[in-house]
Amino acid sequence: TDLYTQEEKEKLAHLIQRNTKEEVCLISAKTGEGIRNLKELLARSIPEGYGNRMITGDLVDTGDLVLLVMPQDIQAPKGRLILPQVQTLRELLDKKCLVMSVTTDQYLSALENLAVPPKLIITDSQVFSYVYENKPKESMLTSFSVLFAAYKGDLLYYIEGAKAIDTLNENSHVLIAECCTHAPLKEDIGRVKIPRMLKKRFGEKLDVSLVSGTDFPDDLTKYDLIIQCGACMFNRKYVMYRIDKARNQYVPMTNYGITIAHLTGILEHVALP
Repeated sequence: TDLYTQEEKEKLAHLIQRNTKEEVCLISAKTGEGIRNLKELLARSIPEGYGNRMITGDLVDTGDLVLLVMPQDIQAPKGRLILPQVQTLRELLDKKCLVMSVTTDQYLSALENLAVPPKLIITDSQVFSYVYENKPKESMLTSFSVLFAAYKGDLLYYIEGAKAIDTLNENSHVLIAECCTHAPLKEDIGRVKIPRMLKKRFGEKLDVSLVSGTDFPDDLTKYDLIIQCGACMFNRKYVMYRIDKARNQYVPMTNYGITIAHLTGILEHVALP
């Protein structure tokens, strides 16, 4: 408004309001007058539910059939489900989806007993390859870890980071970054399975380090790749802090599910929210 007289401001505001049928907010860049009104107007204009990120994004909607493949192995708490499974299941129920949950050994039987193929199959990343090889052609496939890569982090950055896997060699240094802390488990996905997959491809001399909890190095430049867990125990703000830290030091970063999908050659076939 600093460029106009009071009469000009009133005429212009009236003209804009008449032509757009929208409320007009006059502000001054010099004095800040009207800024508070602008903020209040913007706040009132925000659509209901804006900013509420969804785990499954736009992959499924009301009435869609979703099959969850959830191995209940040593990594699953006895008598309980792990947090990503619980959160995903709850969201699907809120979306009024039809949900069927099975363990890996009942996967084929479940498909045989369904009248129609599921719209979406969500699997644990460690059985990605098996589920993909046996899925119906019509069904989309993703994993809990891939969904959480988008929900908690930057999915496109993770996918771009996965390309760095192909540039690794036996002299490379990889950092596995877990967010939760737990006692080492047999066949642990971050401590055992992913390092084994990497070393099988690039050699046993490949250096794989691991940090857990809030332990995350300030200097990341010695690493050729960072592989982040699904971060179900941390909020998105903290995960984005890690991502920005890696990005600012030009170190590629990806996550568990994206890594496994890339290593098994099915990433391009995975449904992304």
